[in-house]
Formats: sequence, structure tokens, C-alpha cells
Amino acid sequence: MAISLLSNLLFLPFMVSLFMLSALAHDFSILGYSPEHLSSRDKLIELFESWLSKHGKIYESIEEKLLRFEVFKDNLNHIDKRNKEISSYWLGLNEFADLSHEEFKTKYLGLKPQVFRKKQSPGDFTYRDVIHLPKSVDWRKNGAVTPVKNQGSCGSCWAFSTVAAVEGINKIVTGNLTSLSEQELIDCDTSFNSGCNGGLMDYAFEFIVSNGGLHKEEDYPYLMEEGTCEEKKEEMDSVTISGYHDVPENDEQSLLKALVHQPLSVAIEASGRDFQFYSGGVFNGPCGTELDHGVAAVGYGTSKGGDYIIVKNSWGLKWGEKGYIRMKMKTGKPEGLCGINKMASYPTKNK
Repeated sequence: MAISLLSNLLFLPFMVSLFMLSALAHDFSILGYSPEHLSSRDKLIELFESWLSKHGKIYESIEEKLLRFEVFKDNLNHIDKRNKEISSYWLGLNEFADLSHEEFKTKYLGLKPQVFRKKQSPGDFTYRDVIHLPKSVDWRKNGAVTPVKNQGSCGSCWAFSTVAAVEGINKIVTGNLTSLSEQELIDCDTSFNSGCNGGLMDYAFEFIVSNGGLHKEEDYPYLMEEGTCEEKKEEMDSVTISGYHDVPENDEQSLLKALVHQPLSVAIEASGRDFQFYSGGVFNGPCGTELDHGVAAVGYGTSKGGDYIIVKNSWGLKWGEKGYIRMKMKTGKPEGLCGINKMASYPTKNK
């Protein structure tokens, strides 16, 4: 009897721990739905109406609303199916839940990798001789990252990626964190880049150098659409860079060496369906290496889900982990998860 009681007492902490893990795995307040919502059409309609209210969605007609409901239902089925299959990350009903995957890709991506960047010599990589790499880096904690922004349905990710890297090096060199203007790049950097129709970060860095800097966000605010280049703003304060360098292609160690010293512009393939609904955890989902989205790497670290790179996105605070995604690194593939090691670069700024 005493032995049985002792066994039960020893077993109890294990059961409590197991219950807590199970509860965490099914924390549906994070996911935005619960199993009961999938139990009947009435419950599903109730969830859809609640989601509409939460995200302030209004449709022009009842036909459009019915269409969006069907898309929502299909997306929810995908989210629930994947959450039962995956363990290191999870998907949720975010503001993109009424968009088909094709619509989402058309509206929210915008990198133009077909406009190939110029090749630089290995000698141009300023961090090649770095030896010591700390266990973790987070430029947010060092005050070198501005709050998460939202590109809207303008394919201007390349501009947000560029600006995040410039904001970072400017803070590191001057001590001032200044939010800079993506809109200026969209409106004025038109030689090689194409505004809401996509662009490339290296060309944007070149523009900032030749333009004599980039204006503050407050002086040239974001419109979520293409505007006319406002040259009259030239007399206002701007932030300059002296140049830029590319990180050696498909070289994760070089990417980390650079990331220890400053935030980076990176490109990824973000067209996977799991990426659309990513809600948290260390992402290691299905994706290829056909680069279609510009983002910023702002650190790296380790958790139970493995080693990861901290990536700042430009889809607002409601997506991912308050606008960020942790992407698995050390995948064994030179190009990295979703091609993140393929096309990294960073601006330079003289002290």
C-alpha cells in the first residue's frame, strides 16, 4: 500500500507536466479557434463573424461575403490539419484568413530576384575574419530595430528590408534609432526597382548612397501605394550610408558573422501556405528557395525548437510573433531554410 502510494506521488508530477504540455499544444486562444468551431456550420459561421469583427473586415456584397466565408473555411481546415501534424511551430487565424493562397502571394510579396544583384569579390565581405560568435544576438534588445511596420497590399517588401538594415546601422554608428521612409524608395528609386511591383535591396542601397541619404518616416510617410517622388523634401534631415556589401552566397556561417555586427537585409521564399498563417514557434515548414520576399534578419538564438534566426517581417503586428518569425537554421542545406542564406546584404556607414 505504502509502495503504491509512493509510486503515485512520484508519478503525479509527470502527469501534471504532461497535462500542461498538452494544454499548451492546444492553446486555441493563440490559434484563434477551437475544435468546437469545426463541429458544425453554425459554429463555423459564428467564428467567421467573430473574426470579421476582430479584424474590421467589411465586404461590398453578400456574394463577396459568401465567397470569403468559403475561403475562410478552407484556410481553417488547412490550419487545423497542419497544427495536428507539426510540433515546433503553429498556425493561426490571422488577418489573411479570408485570402486564397494565390491572392495572398500576389498582394504581399514583392522581391524581384530575376533582377540579379552585382557579384562582389570575397574581399568585399568585411566580416570574413570574425572568429567568435556569441550564443545569441538580438538587435531589438540593443535598440537597433524600429517597431514592426506594415507594407499593406503593396509589393514593397524590398523597401522595408532595406530600411530596416539602414535603421540598424545608423543606430549602431550614431546611437540614434530613427524610423526611415520606405515611401521615398518606392516613389524615387525607379531606375531598377518598381515600387509596389517589387524590387531588390542592393539597388535600394545604391540609390540611398547616390541620393545623399534617406528621409525620416515622419517627413515622408508611408502610403501603402505608389506616389510621386517629392524632391522638395531634400532640405529636410536625412540619414546616410557609405555603401553596402553582400554576404557570401549560401554561407550560413558568414551570415551569422555579419549578423553579430548589424541587422541584415535578407531574401526568402515566403509563398508557402504555412508561412501565410504562421503564428509562433520555430518555423521549419515546407518552403523552397525561389526568393520572393524581402525581410530583415535581426538576431539569432536557441530554444527547444532548435537554433533559429530572428526575422522582422513587414506584415504588421498581427502576423507571427508580433510581426516576427523565428526561422530554423542549421538545416544542413547551404541555402538555408526558405533560401535565407542565398541573398543577404548589409549597408555600411562611416563613423
